[in-house]
Amino acid sequence: TGAGYNSVFENGLFNGQVILITGGGTGIGRCIAHELASLGALVIIAARKIGQLENTAKEIRLLGGRCETMTLNIRDTVQAQDLINSIVAKHGKLTGLVNNAGGQFHSPASKMSPKGFATVVDLNLMGIFYLCKAAFEGYMGEHGGSIVNIVAECRNGFPGMVHTGAARSGIINMTKTLAVEWGPYNGIRVNCVAPGMILSSGMKNYPEKVLDSFLDNSWLNPAGRMGTESEIASSVVFLLSPAASYITGINLPVDGASSLSKGDAKANTAQPSFNPAGSKMPPYIGWPQKEQGQGLVSKELDAPEPMMQLYTKYKSKAYKL
Repeated sequence: TGAGYNSVFENGLFNGQVILITGGGTGIGRCIAHELASLGALVIIAARKIGQLENTAKEIRLLGGRCETMTLNIRDTVQAQDLINSIVAKHGKLTGLVNNAGGQFHSPASKMSPKGFATVVDLNLMGIFYLCKAAFEGYMGEHGGSIVNIVAECRNGFPGMVHTGAARSGIINMTKTLAVEWGPYNGIRVNCVAPGMILSSGMKNYPEKVLDSFLDNSWLNPAGRMGTESEIASSVVFLLSPAASYITGINLPVDGASSLSKGDAKANTAQPSFNPAGSKMPPYIGWPQKEQGQGLVSKELDAPEPMMQLYTKYKSKAYKL
């Protein structure tokens, strides 16, 4: 459908809309950009590294979508304000904002330095606030709009990443506050999407030992598998869409119920607590098939080899649209 991406949503759903996606050059942000562009939106992707942004923008344009790129350090409040102002000056509006940029590193709390903790909180919490505030002041405060903040599944804490757990929890609470403050008088909806374990390029940021633990424990999820970038993108698209016009202030977990229940970590892996024959929930993957977009999308997924092997298995079982 649309510009080649196999979205489950109606073609042209976002015609006339201008949507900013931070961290839109890679991983989940790239997938969100592709889907929104395929549905008619003008997507503006922003990050620190222009090269990755230009690669994604080229893919989207080749598939018939519209995409612009801008450099941005989300920790710089002046840059955030300037970026929003330049978008509105050029296009006359900013109807949607997806705060996807962020980052963290794996470390037990006992070995984490105060500087390391503060750096991640500054990026993942303060950076999101700067963009929300800039969007409010630059356009949405008068005209309304929709904001979706990408957080993380941190309902039960975040062992191994205390810094991002604290930051993401702060965003979830901030989202509720902004929904209450900005909804009645400004017409702004603010929501979160909390991805669980997702097969994404973000996996490349973790050491092999951590990746092995992801693979070893994937069966502990009641869904019996990891999620895909497309499953996060479609959730974001839903919250930006008119179908969610009465939804604001929520945190939507997209995690296969991992935040609610776990398998028995001590169980024999040959007879796990959940789905002993494998996942009973087919994944959704929206990337165009070869005959639809051959040579137009450089690579569906850029992840470590063990994750790529798993992704190949997921594709064989994915929903066919």
